Amino acid sequence: MNLRCPTVTMCAALMMNAATPFAEEQRPTAPGLPRATRSEVYAPRAMAATSHPLATQTALEVMRRGGSAVDGAIAANAALGLMEPTGCGIGGDLFAIVWDPAAEGGRGKLFGYNGSGRAPKGMTIDFVKSKGVEAIPALGPLPVTVPGCVDGWFALHGKFGRIDIKDVLAPAIAYAEGGFPMAPVIADAWAISVRRMDKFPNFKEQFTIDGRAPKAGEIWKNPNLARTLTTIANEGRDGFYKGAVAETIATFLQTQGGAMTAADLAEHEGEWVDPVSANYRGYDVWEIPPNGQGIAALQILKVLEGFDIRSMGFGSADYIHTIVEAKKLAFEDRARYYADQRFSKVPVRTLISEEYAAERRKRIDSAKAALAVEPGAIPTGADTIYLTVADERGMMVSLIQSNYRGVGGGMVPPGLGFMLQDRGEQFALVDSHPNALQPGKRPFHTIIPAFVTKDGVPWMSFGVMGGAMQPQAHAQIIVNLIDFGMTLQQAGDAPRIHHDGSTEPQGAVKPMSTGGVLNLEPGIAPDVIADLERRGHVLKPAPTAVFGGYQAIRRDAKTGVYEGASESRKDGMAAGY
Repeated sequence: MNLRCPTVTMCAALMMNAATPFAEEQRPTAPGLPRATRSEVYAPRAMAATSHPLATQTALEVMRRGGSAVDGAIAANAALGLMEPTGCGIGGDLFAIVWDPAAEGGRGKLFGYNGSGRAPKGMTIDFVKSKGVEAIPALGPLPVTVPGCVDGWFALHGKFGRIDIKDVLAPAIAYAEGGFPMAPVIADAWAISVRRMDKFPNFKEQFTIDGRAPKAGEIWKNPNLARTLTTIANEGRDGFYKGAVAETIATFLQTQGGAMTAADLAEHEGEWVDPVSANYRGYDVWEIPPNGQGIAALQILKVLEGFDIRSMGFGSADYIHTIVEAKKLAFEDRARYYADQRFSKVPVRTLISEEYAAERRKRIDSAKAALAVEPGAIPTGADTIYLTVADERGMMVSLIQSNYRGVGGGMVPPGLGFMLQDRGEQFALVDSHPNALQPGKRPFHTIIPAFVTKDGVPWMSFGVMGGAMQPQAHAQIIVNLIDFGMTLQQAGDAPRIHHDGSTEPQGAVKPMSTGGVLNLEPGIAPDVIADLERRGHVLKPAPTAVFGGYQAIRRDAKTGVYEGASESRKDGMAAGY
């Protein structure tokens, strides 16, 4: 076997208490499911689930002071930008889905926000190639796009906020000034970042202690970020996109060989969008449309809907083979069609339709892994943080925010306390490609928040951070809950499946021709692994970070009780009141 990992004994079925909230929603739990690492969290009024305990508490604190779920989400995101800069920060982008129970005359409505930034106006294919490269690198000034996070905060706060933005950002500012103890998982990721980034200007000064990463339990402060957040709190969005902060960003990037100007920052504006959905066995799963990759999760689910997944059994070779092959089909479409819709027509409705799924489903061979897959013939005319927050009024927020590759691309503007994202790496330097670099264009995006409704009311807000793992994991979470009857915490703890090697959207990687590589977490039986290898899957071990990070909140439609779950592979937690 190519995969060397320990196996675990699966526990017997977990019994559900019929008096417990959500009991009517739960299907009978199938035998042989993995044990949850912890209990779900229940609360009557509010709930938050993030990848850092202090960020979770920050969200709850803001809501206790009268803030909405959106206020709590912004506060938690600001705290995470300080506490987990290995995944997010104000130098990155933001996407969100918000359920507002007061909209549509009290019937409620989902709102989507695309807070991704665009390529600078001077960023052309010719400009990049003049630097002597044939593809946009992962690090340095060339992949930097306009950061959309702060603009996203103010757009969300302007529509759904209930308290002053100064009060929303106050906890993060206090932690940045006074310090906080480093969490273990983040400390490990930070150490890796130091080894990768120490060659870039200002990095050691801003993100190390005497040239090293902060250790678990060690107090970390970031007075530079405290000052920047204070400027934003006092001056609003213009405190970031205009004035001294914007000038510092633009000047620094130009000295490093980049193209961004202060005008690029001043002209940035995110976009309110309508989330799109596909129904999976009676549940409507919602995602943000492209330039993100959310609809890949919907494509996977629609293909799976035509199979009797439950009878296959969790962790079986049949199930793993089927979901991997469905992923391959969706990801080839992802590479061919997903792009900024202002520049390229994306056939969203067709891609997530019943008819298209039925046609694509025919291409799955139950006995053999596909080595290569063609995208559907349709006429066209790293790291991240995810959090979810819910308040006592029934508002629920699904928010994801990222620098792309961990801390970002190495570009640290002096004195500001954060690193800039490197999303521009996702652009192709081929004019005919859907994701071809163009000035003012948004790159293909990996970060995707998700939401689930049932019978027109909220059922779950959730997400799984982690690059190309995200749509794969979204589909697995839904299948775990609906097909296998797992609890909310079980669904996130269960061993995950990660397939790598599909054709990439930026066109810098050759099309898949060898079937890619399959990574499985410990917990999959040896006979299953052997069966998958017989079908042609190439299995290799992978670090835990590859499998993403999950947070979820579910709401009982009858009682209003919230149920929260948090990723056992991260430092975070779910909590409520």
